[in-house]
Amino acid sequence: MMSMFPSSRRGFFAGSAGLLGAAMSGGARQARAAEPAVEPFHGLHQAGIATPPQGFTSFAVFDVTAGTRDALQGLLQRWTAAAAQMTSGDPPDPADRDDAPGLPPARLTVTFGFGPGLFEKEGRDRFGLRARRPPALIDLPPFAGDALEPARTGGDISVQACADDPQTAFHAVRRLARIAAGDARIRWAQAGFLSPRGAGTPRNLLGFKDGTQNVNVADPFALDTFVWSGLEGPAAMRGGTYLVVRRIGLAVERWDGVDVSEQERIIGRRKVSGAPAGGEREFEVERFDRLDGAGRPAVAADAHVRLAAYEASGARILRRGYSYEDGGIGGYETGLLFMAYQKDPRSGFVKMFGRMAGADRLMRFTTHVGSGVFAVPPGVAAGGWVGEGLFG
Repeated sequence: MMSMFPSSRRGFFAGSAGLLGAAMSGGARQARAAEPAVEPFHGLHQAGIATPPQGFTSFAVFDVTAGTRDALQGLLQRWTAAAAQMTSGDPPDPADRDDAPGLPPARLTVTFGFGPGLFEKEGRDRFGLRARRPPALIDLPPFAGDALEPARTGGDISVQACADDPQTAFHAVRRLARIAAGDARIRWAQAGFLSPRGAGTPRNLLGFKDGTQNVNVADPFALDTFVWSGLEGPAAMRGGTYLVVRRIGLAVERWDGVDVSEQERIIGRRKVSGAPAGGEREFEVERFDRLDGAGRPAVAADAHVRLAAYEASGARILRRGYSYEDGGIGGYETGLLFMAYQKDPRSGFVKMFGRMAGADRLMRFTTHVGSGVFAVPPGVAAGGWVGEGLFG
């Protein structure tokens, strides 16, 4: 398949885009030097997808309680207006109480997605949208090793707020929840963080660099190929994408008892440098034909990066991964809020993770406890509202 593309385009296919191996793209690294304090809300695509990752996220999934299509549309219109105002940093309408006056916009983005339950729930076409459910908005199949908690699985609408200030991100979701009173309520929520910007590729809570390979957000061709919905999908989704979110618990205390050399074998990369096993530099392409001194594959057959690699699965996703630490009793409750954007989950996440589940040695240290899939509509024009095209 790689031969279908010009050689100048081959770079973005190389390497892994695994669940713990590729949170940020090369394009994000290049863009950091001149990032604005305000990210535009209106545009062809929703912000917060190809936007260079901010330091913090507040993610929430809502269940819609509105009883009519008009009430749902009204909620989406109010949410759109509030999101546009908050991301701009302008003062809110005096009639709309501000719970945190003076907060900076801090590159805030607010990204909305629609779950299967918005189109049909328990056999009911609640809002006259059943016929408009995009074919790519599938119900995820069960995967080996899943331990999904019903309270953290599914949901009608996703809201991803990202910012370089944690309170700004939290306040955005809090305000939308207040606006939604009577029409929607939070099903589950999770805050997350990245290691400091400007310090190179961030490290996840396992201590490995998390973001060496990913879809390059600075490459429109890569985004059109793997992320944005195009002519293959419904007209209302063109310029949109699909989000798979997983809340993944990490057994960091058990991981800390594993020798570093074995950790590197499990991941398939060096811990300090981030270089692929057998390599020397972080961003060099993984060579899965490379052998070690004993004549064995340098990257083991069950290594995370080998199983997640495009060459192995034929799947490519744009992921935004945020670590979380929720305290705990007698130990830590830590993990990864894994958010993957793709053109179609059937050829993206399902294909990739279906290959990894049960085979990836890293799975012995992870537990998938939350999950959801959402159709993320295209961006909003000035005067419009999110999801408007899906309502016809």
